[in-house]
Amino acid sequence: MIGIHNVTNQSKAKIVLDTIVCAFSQYCNMKYTAEIVEVVYPDNQIFYYPELKYRTEEINYNKAISYIGIKQTPDQVAELLSKMSLKSKMKDKDTLMVEIPPTRHDVIHPCDIYEDIAIAYGYNEIEKTIPHISTVAAEFPLNKLTDQIRVELTQAGFTEALTFSLCSREDIADKLGYKIEDVPAVHISNPKTLEFQVARTSLLPGLLKTISANKRMPLPHKLFEVSDVVLRDDTAEVGARNNRRLCAVYANKSAGFEIIHGLVDRVLLLLEIPWNANKDKSGYYLRAADDPMFFPQRCAEIVCYGEAIGKLGVLHPDVLSKFELNIPCSAMEINIEPFL
Repeated sequence: MIGIHNVTNQSKAKIVLDTIVCAFSQYCNMKYTAEIVEVVYPDNQIFYYPELKYRTEEINYNKAISYIGIKQTPDQVAELLSKMSLKSKMKDKDTLMVEIPPTRHDVIHPCDIYEDIAIAYGYNEIEKTIPHISTVAAEFPLNKLTDQIRVELTQAGFTEALTFSLCSREDIADKLGYKIEDVPAVHISNPKTLEFQVARTSLLPGLLKTISANKRMPLPHKLFEVSDVVLRDDTAEVGARNNRRLCAVYANKSAGFEIIHGLVDRVLLLLEIPWNANKDKSGYYLRAADDPMFFPQRCAEIVCYGEAIGKLGVLHPDVLSKFELNIPCSAMEINIEPFL
């Protein structure tokens, strides 16, 4: 007797049952037979297991050999599929009917059948060809800019951190002094833990939690991260969009606002954005701002070419205490996508 435990998905349970029954059926008194079990549900519905269903999938013969890059007749393709325990026959000139047995639950799409044809043919036997279209490979511009910024911030004495893309609602709202209703966050419908309820809308909580977990490390703590946040966007096709940001935190016995200010100036200097004392649209400047995340009158918006791209300032003591920190911190977070 074999029991299947801890499987909460009925479809997965059926797959496991079919696989086990098929694997052990050769050892039965009557080979390749299985006894049917009647299952009666509380609503009096009756089901019989194992089902051991066979199904038929149609594939386009020409498309299959074209994708793989081989030259085979329909009969040869059918023979290749038979090697993979898939019976097939021609329906018409271009269509193959492939029978999927209960032992092959991994076949869920025509692409899986194409893959089986290639495996049976032998990957090493497929003729290597030069692509018909001449292209030049290049790094994605946003990723290239991200890597360049990483190098420069490392040379400035900051250490890179890689934090989780998911966090709790409190991390991006209550702990930063915001209301969750005002944060454009993407919520997880069935979070497994309280730590992973939403997609992050800021990189700052992850860095503060990293500092909190490394209190024993010598001061100062100088961390940065260049990565994506996820923002709810009703105009986007999927209702949300990624936004590449740079965030840095300085923690020491003094807040070190001048350190973070200097880092912002260094980054924008490297991006060839000039300082604009006239505060017009020809460069960047700082503009006083109020934000519950920062200490009053110790916060500024970073305005670049007339658009606010981020903020910097001294973090509010309430924010620090909620992240279990007892030393002053300064932070900056900017959107780097406008610099492409």
